Amino acid sequence: MRERIAGLMGLARRDLEELVAMRSVADERLFPAAECRKAAEWTAEAFSAAGVPSELHETPDGTYAVIGHRPGPPGAPTVLLYSHYDVQPPGEGWTSSPWELTERDGRWYGRGAADCKGNMVMHLTALRAALQDDPPIGVKIVVEGSEEQGTGGLEAFLRENPEMLAADAVVIGDTGNFAVGVPTFTTSLRGRANLVVTVSTMKSAMHSGTVGGAAPDALAALVHMLGTLRDAAGNTTVRGLKGDQRWDGVQYPVEQFRKDAGILDGVSVIGTGTVSDMLWARPALTVLGIDCPPVVGSAAAVQPTASARLNLRVPPDIDPEQACDALIAHLRAVAPWKVRVDIEIEGLGAPFSTRTSGPAYTAMTGALTEAYGKKVSTQGDGGSIPLCGALKELFPKTEIILIGVEEPAALIHAPDESVDPSEIENLALAEALFLTSYG
Repeated sequence: MRERIAGLMGLARRDLEELVAMRSVADERLFPAAECRKAAEWTAEAFSAAGVPSELHETPDGTYAVIGHRPGPPGAPTVLLYSHYDVQPPGEGWTSSPWELTERDGRWYGRGAADCKGNMVMHLTALRAALQDDPPIGVKIVVEGSEEQGTGGLEAFLRENPEMLAADAVVIGDTGNFAVGVPTFTTSLRGRANLVVTVSTMKSAMHSGTVGGAAPDALAALVHMLGTLRDAAGNTTVRGLKGDQRWDGVQYPVEQFRKDAGILDGVSVIGTGTVSDMLWARPALTVLGIDCPPVVGSAAAVQPTASARLNLRVPPDIDPEQACDALIAHLRAVAPWKVRVDIEIEGLGAPFSTRTSGPAYTAMTGALTEAYGKKVSTQGDGGSIPLCGALKELFPKTEIILIGVEEPAALIHAPDESVDPSEIENLALAEALFLTSYG
């Protein structure tokens, strides 16, 4: 099997080159919807060719999920393999084009190279190798098209069509190892609430020399409101949300985190807990973007409106809907000068924790150990995968396993995202071994 996987890595790279070239950002304000449709069609064709007949299904948010099924013999277990083809917007600061797979120092760079097109390629490579032996196992795949936007399309589709994704075990290909070469299960995910807050104060912008000092500046009001969401140490401080939880699993060394996160010399790691506490056990508020005049081209004027897009991550012991309500109440309470505050909720995602026992976990543990030659570790993940909570709710007996190629050096969601091809190779080997041994 190891030789098979190695022989497929050239095809894996060509797959990733084609996928990265597709600007599949699920936001028509940035890229045409045809880019996502193209990626969905490519995905359906690729998994069908790999042995799992697949087709497109429109989800309630207007995007497309690719769903496939290769039935097993009567009584055989069924495994569902998950990933997503949509990606984050590229942003600025790339060394090479985000839409062209580029190799530097042994890593492959491009938007989605790790999150999550690299995981799609991992699944494809594993299937191409494992299905040569016609293992006694049923295989389903689902690859969604709006995970990064958090619009909930696949979760809504699942609730309407639960039988299409029902399985004995689910392998979520959208996390990563603690470091390159360290096989790792992710056992918890934070939930999320995304919203846009808009502050309005005047009918139009006014000359800052004429009215500045008495006119309510919408941008200044927004800055004040955002400033209340963290304390001086950097802890998230949303009224009504507890923020003193502790992580009792593996600890993330501070110096390793500084390196992985690219924190500048002299700049502090924030929060009063450990790195693991801050990443995996406590809420975290991030300002994703602000709509206001850019520095270049700005006029000497008091602003009548300003907006910010906020992302609140919450650990498994906090309900995301309640957290969202608390954030909205906080923003309204701290708004100064009786400014007008409008809030749009973009989406919610449930937190998740999973058990690490059962036949599927036993088989995957053995497969990872064989592939890497190392003991398997466990960790939390500060990210969110909304489908996990929905699957756990609908199928409480299903084993849900989280693995993937997105180790810290991958810089997912950031400029110069990349993947170490050895992670695709080793995880594809592990998954192929799992599919044959579990079946």
